[in-house]
Amino acid sequence: MKSYRRELWFESPKRREIIHITAAVRECLRESGILEGLCLVNAMHITAAVFINDNESGLHQDFETWLEKLAPEKPYTQYRHNGFEDNADAHLKRTLMGRSVTVAVSEGKLDFGPWEEIFYYELDGRRRKRVLVKIIGE
Repeated sequence: MKSYRRELWFESPKRREIIHITAAVRECLRESGILEGLCLVNAMHITAAVFINDNESGLHQDFETWLEKLAPEKPYTQYRHNGFEDNADAHLKRTLMGRSVTVAVSEGKLDFGPWEEIFYYELDGRRRKRVLVKIIGE
């Protein structure tokens, strides 16, 4: 069995941003040479998420609206975590959106259903963060 590991780095100028990363993950798969296996895509920061869904801007705005209703950023004083930092809402939003995704690799391709794409969701940006891509298989 072969194993491949690569980190993808992001720096969002905004506090929250959804970044389409499917092409970068496909490039990792091509570099790996793995034809059959599994591809893990994992946010390496507690205030970022990785998810699979449709690449549609209205839906992405719906995620933002929904998450803001469930864990509003402000007032910062509503969270016990906030003190040195003001990012308690980002921790909660990450829990809802998820840390990682796993995609089957078949015949050298990501084995997606219709409309599925991979996204990195920055929830407390304005600094450099990373995603781990780990691919195992033959």
